[in-house]
This record gives sequence, structure tokens and C-alpha cells, in this order.
Amino acid sequence: MTVQLTYFGIHLAFLLPPILILGWLAIRRDRAWWGVRPLSGLGVMIVLAIVYTTPFTNHLIPVGVWWYGEGTVLATVWHTPIEEYLFFVLQPILTALWLFQVRPIAERSLAIPRTHRLLGVAGGLAIAAVGWVLLGDTATYYLGWLLLWAGPVLALQWGVGSTYLWDIRRSLLVAIAVPTLYLWLVDRIAIELGVWIISDAYTTGHALLGLPIEEALFFLVTNLFIVQGITMYIWVLDRIGGLSTWTSAAPRVPTSSDDR
Repeated sequence: MTVQLTYFGIHLAFLLPPILILGWLAIRRDRAWWGVRPLSGLGVMIVLAIVYTTPFTNHLIPVGVWWYGEGTVLATVWHTPIEEYLFFVLQPILTALWLFQVRPIAERSLAIPRTHRLLGVAGGLAIAAVGWVLLGDTATYYLGWLLLWAGPVLALQWGVGSTYLWDIRRSLLVAIAVPTLYLWLVDRIAIELGVWIISDAYTTGHALLGLPIEEALFFLVTNLFIVQGITMYIWVLDRIGGLSTWTSAAPRVPTSSDDR
């Protein structure tokens, strides 16, 4: 018998518990990122996630790329459920709080080789170009829009900090892989329970660990956005203003000095 679970129930069961645990750890652990800089970086990513993803979902939902099970959402704004907008907030929080535990950092100047910047921009634009080509086929429509949507953001991030990101690639891999694998599991459960349904017509039919490849790629690129964005935000502020107290290895109890 299929268990009826709502989209809001997904948030309560699978997103809020790890957010609370990771938030508690971020506050308590001496080595975790905390304070104004990482939290303001998270705030910036939440705003960008809402602004940049809203047109994306509101285009694909009415086309029929995916839809939601009967009775699984409370209401919609434009074509997107309010729970989806809430997810635009919760995913960055979840991923960022895990990132704060990993805390990737390296000593590197903001001055990186121009060729590295150009290669980073070219890589992101190439992804967008592939997406544009794939829009011509119904079976690759979702994949095409996803790559076209992701490419410009990746071009910007890689153009600004590809060399720095490469220096901390091992830590970034951990920071990206863990929340991505977790959200793959949550997505697969939600699909199995009919909370949302992915169209067969607009997808390739290929799957990764039982999850449509388009869905797996969505969580991968969005976590790339979040982890790379916050990491480079902190890197730039550190290079401009010097290291702040939250990067110190010394034990500390959260105080007002965390907000310097």
C-alpha cells in the first residue's frame, strides 16, 4: 500500500531534522564556520536561489515536465507550489550547514591567471550551449533546459574562482557529495510515493541509482552553485578584509565577536 505523503511532509520528515542537527553542530563545533560572513553568504545564496529558480520551475511545470500528486501540495503561486518555494530556502540552508562543517579553505590571492578565468567561463558557456542544442528534442527537453539554466551560473563562478576551487577540490567534493547523495535519496522517495511525478515524454529515460538522470543532475548543479558560491564569497571577503575570528582554530563559545 502506498503511503500518502505531502510535499510539506517531505520538508518535515527529511529536511528539517538534518538542518537542526547540522545547525547545532555548526554553533557548537570549534572548527565549523559561523558568524556574519558565512551566514551572510548563505543569505545571498537563498535570495539568488529564489530569484533564479522561480522562472525555471514556472516554465517547466505548465509545460508538463513534472507535476504533483493529488492533494500533495497546499497551494501554488504562479505555477509553482508554495512548498517548492520553501525548498528554494531549505536546500541552501541544508547544504550550507554541511559546508560549514567541512570548511574548505586555502591561502590564495584573488589574482588568478587570466587563462584560468577564460577556461572557466568557456566551460560554463559550453554547458549552456549543449543545453540549447538539446532543447530541440522532446526527450531531452528537461535536460536541455537544466543545462541551459545551469551554464551561465557555472561560467560566472568558474570565471571568478576556478583556480581557487581547484586548490580545495577534495574538500569541495565532500561538501557537495554528501548533501547531493542525501537529496537524491529524498527525491527518489518522493517520486516513489507520488508526491511529484516526472514526465516520461520530456526525459531521456536514463536513471542514476534509480533516479531520473535529470533529477540527479538538478541536485548536483544546485549544490555546486551553493557550495562554490559561499566558499568563494568567504574567500573574497577574507582576502579583502583579512581572516576573521571564526577561522581561528582556538576553542570558542559563540559570542558577539562572531559577528565581526
